[in-house]
Amino acid sequence: MKYWVVAYDIPDDRRRLRVANVLEGYGDRVQHSVFEVLLDHATLGNLQQCLRREVNPDEDALRLYPLCEQCVRGVHDLGLTRAAPFEEPDVIII
Repeated sequence: MKYWVVAYDIPDDRRRLRVANVLEGYGDRVQHSVFEVLLDHATLGNLQQCLRREVNPDEDALRLYPLCEQCVRGVHDLGLTRAAPFEEPDVIII
């Protein structure tokens, strides 16, 4: 399993909602357009495939950042905390 942060900037409301719905099936929303996910290699491929179907590459920006375990231990929250960093999801929707 590998830790990932997914951030996006999508101007279209419908596409943005669809991308958020996909990501909610894989991890936790920690900001309006930022998710934390914990994925194995196969699940990462599935997620990327789902996101490619929703994103318009001419208008949208979406980036996946891999994080090492040491980076995850260094996560600091200032202000509202929505969830513990990178909790294992109860269910993964594919």
